[in-house]
Amino acid sequence: MTGSRTAAVPSPAGDAPATARLALACLDLTSLNDGDTAEDIERLCERAVGPAGRGPVAAVCVWPRFAALARQRLPAHIVVAAVANFPDGSSDVERAVADTRAIVAAGAQEVDVVLPWRELDAAPALLAAVRTACRGLVLKVILETGELGSDEAITRACRIALDGGADFLKTSTGRVLVNATPHAARLLLQAIASDPRAATRVGFKPAGGIRTVADAGVYAALVHEILGPQALVPRRFRIGASGLLNDIEAVLGTGGATAAAPASY
Repeated sequence: MTGSRTAAVPSPAGDAPATARLALACLDLTSLNDGDTAEDIERLCERAVGPAGRGPVAAVCVWPRFAALARQRLPAHIVVAAVANFPDGSSDVERAVADTRAIVAAGAQEVDVVLPWRELDAAPALLAAVRTACRGLVLKVILETGELGSDEAITRACRIALDGGADFLKTSTGRVLVNATPHAARLLLQAIASDPRAATRVGFKPAGGIRTVADAGVYAALVHEILGPQALVPRRFRIGASGLLNDIEAVLGTGGATAAAPASY
């Protein structure tokens, strides 16, 4: 399984190839454009597998309607993730559960659900319903940290997500003005580290605006600092991005980055 693969830990001095290999192994290659077609997803899956010698990504993340296609086109060692309640994060439990059931039925392994960040009081019930609907799958909870407005609100959202059974805390949808930031990442990682139930189990996923290996290295360093080097594996660390793969391939010299990357994330 993808989560059992190991990845190189970036050295404190900064090793771009090692960071690129880590970012590749932990990448959720994503396309969540409103106009995505089956052909777009097939190309995404081809990029996820990559040329010989490059190595695969951790996962492909798509709309629920494309999850079955992605699962058909990908080898078993690349995970399929799909989004629920995306991108707005409404408090409509029925809608979130319908998305989640569609993802489960498609054979995907992971659900990335948007917390109702505008109505945090409604979030526990929605998460409980989604967690029940995807029992046995990995649940990543998107907090939309750039919209929550304060450290206190972000910390509260972290607590709700962890109490609701999150397997990952994820920063952002990539659809708002402020997405992943190192400050928000630190808050999420500290919430994980301070919870005895989560500290050795729950993962972290920054998403939105991560386009270079250097960008990815900032978040890898934070994970290394707060959760420890043992958390720098796909089971505990993911990066939600589309364009990042181009820079990874440039750093590694593996090619295959001539096609335009999807616009989402």
